[in-house]
Amino acid sequence: MNSSQTSEITDARAVLETESAAIKQAAERLDANFIRAVEILDVPDGKIVVAGLGKSGHVGRKIAATFCSTGSPAVFMHAAEAVHGDLGVHQPGNPTIFLSNSGSTSELLALVSILRGRGSSLVGILGNLDGVLAQKMDVTLDASVSREADPLGIVPTASFVVTAALGDALASSLMHKRGFSEEDYAYTHPGGQLGRSWALCVNDLMHPVEKVACCEEDTTLRNLVIAMTEYPLGAACIIREGRLLGLVTDGDLRRALREQEDILSLKASALMSTGPVVVKPDVSIGAALRIMEERSSQISVLPVVTPDDGSLLGLLRLHDIYAPDEN
Repeated sequence: MNSSQTSEITDARAVLETESAAIKQAAERLDANFIRAVEILDVPDGKIVVAGLGKSGHVGRKIAATFCSTGSPAVFMHAAEAVHGDLGVHQPGNPTIFLSNSGSTSELLALVSILRGRGSSLVGILGNLDGVLAQKMDVTLDASVSREADPLGIVPTASFVVTAALGDALASSLMHKRGFSEEDYAYTHPGGQLGRSWALCVNDLMHPVEKVACCEEDTTLRNLVIAMTEYPLGAACIIREGRLLGLVTDGDLRRALREQEDILSLKASALMSTGPVVVKPDVSIGAALRIMEERSSQISVLPVVTPDDGSLLGLLRLHDIYAPDEN
């Protein structure tokens, strides 16, 4: 890198270090006010309203979106537009978060008495605890920063990040308080990989037994390879009267070719791994993925069996989970 590029890297690091330091300072300031804020926002039958303006409005939209996706219904309300009709998103009793770096945003001040009249508790995430807004909140979280991260020290950068981080902290605490699970998260994200992992079951993605290479114990290596070529899923299931006995993978075949001299005489029983890891058809894809990946030696295929007698139903591949449309 030339001197100009080195300077750019130095400046970029300074920004990130300033912002990370600001978050650390905010974490060290957390106290009983944070606990009280969580209690106020924990309204299972209602919704949280987040109000802000300018950059605080932008971060407010993000905070509201995070609440929504983590089990706490929320909506963003633009502080200036609220008094011109947008106040309709606010229902009596909705706890409301006020975001203001200055701590004295006039548009937010105009809403205080209105929302008080609607029986709403007010939580402030404010950059200035000496501002007038702090005196009108039920509880205030300190989002102040020693300096902004930009070269001029005036652009909402570190303050923006701290406000967003405090919103994340509130959302996370509410998740813990409500016992919000991965399955719950998937319910609000049905279109993504995570949502698909928990919304779908093994039965939805597995290859049915009719399309899986299935052989008996005395099947020769030649016929085993033919079966695995016809159904190229990376493994063959060794069965007896429909019940799974073992599994032969492509890796098992390669090891046999490398280590055995008389490969033509080999039978499936000599190649198979007995007692392979299996999965039931009603297990979520997310849980199946954990079975495959969270082990000392990752596995790429899972035989699917009945819960009662271990009869083979199909085969699930790691590839099927990450690229389901290619099944």
